[in-house]
Amino acid sequence: MTPPEAPVPQSGNAPPAVSSCSPSGGLAILRNRSDFLAAARARRQGTKSMMVQARFRDDGDEAIRVGFTCSKKVGNAVARNRAKRRLRETARLVLPSLGKPGYDYVLIGRAEETSARPFLDLQGDLRYALRKLHSPA
Repeated sequence: MTPPEAPVPQSGNAPPAVSSCSPSGGLAILRNRSDFLAAARARRQGTKSMMVQARFRDDGDEAIRVGFTCSKKVGNAVARNRAKRRLRETARLVLPSLGKPGYDYVLIGRAEETSARPFLDLQGDLRYALRKLHSPA
């Protein structure tokens, strides 16, 4: 027996169930351990819901790159993945407008805070951290 076909929306303006845009919203993703270690030696700013590390690459590439990490202190795999999903969406919304070209950013989730914090406050925390990181030291 085959399952019934999924109902087709009557209006042609219904959004797709899955976003067709790139997962990072035009941001490049950090994947190499060496990039994360280099960002760990750079400037950092803590907020209530996350730690943000920012490093100017100085390699001529104007792309904004971002990485995400959560330690086991955040919780089990489900909790870590939820925290990283929330950090990814926050970065997708905030970094294209407030991030600087040629920078690497690493967002680190905090135990119990990243998942529980209201989403608008999470965005505000990232804006605050970027403002502090890019201000003259």
